[in-house]
Amino acid sequence: MKLQECFGWAETPRLVDGRVPVLFHLLSPAGRPLAVTDDLSSFWSGPYAQVRAEMRGRYPKHPWPEDPWAAAPTRHTKNRAARD
Repeated sequence: MKLQECFGWAETPRLVDGRVPVLFHLLSPAGRPLAVTDDLSSFWSGPYAQVRAEMRGRYPKHPWPEDPWAAAPTRHTKNRAARD
């Protein structure tokens, strides 16, 4: 799943009556692997800052908010999101 589509998710979805967290393979806008996690909360608190720093320069047209919890999930570029 593209990383931008997970913005705003504080909790990782769980299966089997809440016992098994979903394992996310977070992808860049180009579909390349960025991270694998089953704990979105800890990803947003830690490794996201480094991923954001690296990807902002590589994909400047896509949103890379400092606060991913408050950002709306999207699959569009910043310009496309502003038009909608």
